[in-house]
Order: sequence, then structure tokens, then C-alpha cells
Amino acid sequence: MNVSCLEKVVEYASMPLHGTLSRKLRKGLKIQINEGRIYEKAVLFLGSDFLRVTEKEEGMSVNTYYGWEEIVSIRTYSSEPEE
Repeated sequence: MNVSCLEKVVEYASMPLHGTLSRKLRKGLKIQINEGRIYEKAVLFLGSDFLRVTEKEEGMSVNTYYGWEEIVSIRTYSSEPEE
């Protein structure tokens, strides 16, 4: 999958974080990269060479970096609207 396509998926799953170049996941949406960890309340940064995922864990900020070329798949999860 090419970088442009991956960036579009991440942009769809998130929205700009006011005053920064980062993006936060849309409400009710989760994202999974390369069949790994599922991120729910994460902030994403789309760098030219990497994707950074930032989470809060036990009072600490944890950053995970993915090289665009190493990302094979991105999966999104969203809740179904009530009927």
C-alpha cells in the first residue's frame, strides 16, 4: 500500500487537533496498525517519514513510531449507530 493511501486512511479516521499539526481520533473510532495494538484515545502525527501515535498511560505520554514503508495495513473500528 502506498504512503498517500495510508495518509488518507489516517486523515479519515482523525480530525485536526486545534493549534497543532497533530490529529485526534474521531469520537467512537479505534485504529489498529499492522494487526497490532488497537488505539482508542490516541493523537496521531503524520510525518513525512513516519506516523507517530501518542497515548496517555498511567500519567505518562507514550509515543509509538511507525515508518510509512513498514505499515502493511490499517484497520478502523467504529460503533454501529442505534436503529
